[in-house]
Amino acid sequence: MTDALNAKIRQELGSNAVKKVRKAGHVPAVLYGHGLETVSLSIPTDELTAAIRRGTKMVNLTGGVDESALISDVQWDTFGVDVLHVDLTRVSASEKVQVSVPLDLRGEAPGTRQGGRIERVSHEIRIECPAAGIPDKIEVSVNSLEIDDSLKMSDVKLPEGAQLLSGPDVVVVLCAAPVEIDEEEEGAAAEGIEPEVIGGRKDEEEEGGS
Repeated sequence: MTDALNAKIRQELGSNAVKKVRKAGHVPAVLYGHGLETVSLSIPTDELTAAIRRGTKMVNLTGGVDESALISDVQWDTFGVDVLHVDLTRVSASEKVQVSVPLDLRGEAPGTRQGGRIERVSHEIRIECPAAGIPDKIEVSVNSLEIDDSLKMSDVKLPEGAQLLSGPDVVVVLCAAPVEIDEEEEGAAAEGIEPEVIGGRKDEEEEGGS
């Protein structure tokens, strides 16, 4: 997904200038790359935050500059609510970029019908692909997972033109076997057997009788 963002060039720099930018409802940003000059920008907070939360990776900047860029780094506040600063890297639509894309699990694992449980191990996959073809997410079907089966990064179906950068043997998701409870332990728990208490009344009576 590619979003258009209205970016203004920032002439004033420094901490005080940044505070003014944020107070005015904008996020300070920097644009760099391709051997060109670094440009300081300000982008409307609502536009930028919405794009980031949608999973947008590539943006078309308009207004003060007219360029395509990759959202390469986002600085959030302590609570992960407000965007404080963003780094933008110049890219062309055909240029290959390296990005992390969320993995979206879909379907129902047959193993869960036998008591198995789905355990998600990885939430993102690292790929290289054309900047114009960065996916918002990549779906992973768990419809084939029986108990003790797993899917690895190499099993994930990538978009056309994408290359896997994550370790191929890294586990994405697995169907774990049900936990077996020992009958004796289960019986003891049901009877409410009290554990031995060190320093309890029995010990005090023994000390008093000695």
